[in-house]
Amino acid sequence: MIEADREISSELFLNGKILTFNKPVGWSSFDLVKKVRNLLKIKYKFKKLKVGHAGTLDPLASGLMIICTGKFTKKISQLQDQDKTYIADILFGATTPSFDLETEIDNIFCTKSITLEKIQHNLKEFIGEIEQVPPIYSALKVDGERLYKKARRGENIVIKSRKVIINSIEIIEVKLPNIKIKINCSKGTYIRSIAHDLGKKLQNGAHLISLVRTSIGAFSLESSLKIEDFEKKLNS
Repeated sequence: MIEADREISSELFLNGKILTFNKPVGWSSFDLVKKVRNLLKIKYKFKKLKVGHAGTLDPLASGLMIICTGKFTKKISQLQDQDKTYIADILFGATTPSFDLETEIDNIFCTKSITLEKIQHNLKEFIGEIEQVPPIYSALKVDGERLYKKARRGENIVIKSRKVIINSIEIIEVKLPNIKIKINCSKGTYIRSIAHDLGKKLQNGAHLISLVRTSIGAFSLESSLKIEDFEKKLNS
């Protein structure tokens, strides 16, 4: 945050600043970094300024993003390692290749057999250390190239599973065939994969229809800024 009782100066951002933002839907993580960097460069006439983010959010997701400036970009790895909390909306009865709304539905299922009891029972299997296969439509690199680029070309790729830790899952709303859950998990967890895998466990299909990140370690969405508010504070 930008402190109201402290003079905002170029040195503040060069020496290092941690900023928290509410990334809007439709923006990539890089879009937000680029916007913050450009605003600061214009305001303080920086020729160069290091700006980076601590944890990617998909364009279709919204919520908390930590952005570091100047010397604090060295803290990015440490910040990325912290556990994260998400609110996820999952729709049963259909799958997509991307496990979310980025791609069109490819399979439809009858949802009459899905009950809250079955969902609760199967969600328990995700708690703890699990093996997870990331979505092919992801920013992970294979042979030096982002997976989503290979996916868009229709390439057949075998993706290795990796260990992630799910600390807790709480169902916070049920309107079948939709559920809304709160997940606290380790870095590297794909919530889209949890939605997809839950559908498979229920012998059905499922995909993510919205995602909001609400916390990273001690940083919370509640104390974050919208980019337009940051611009106003910067120029006030």
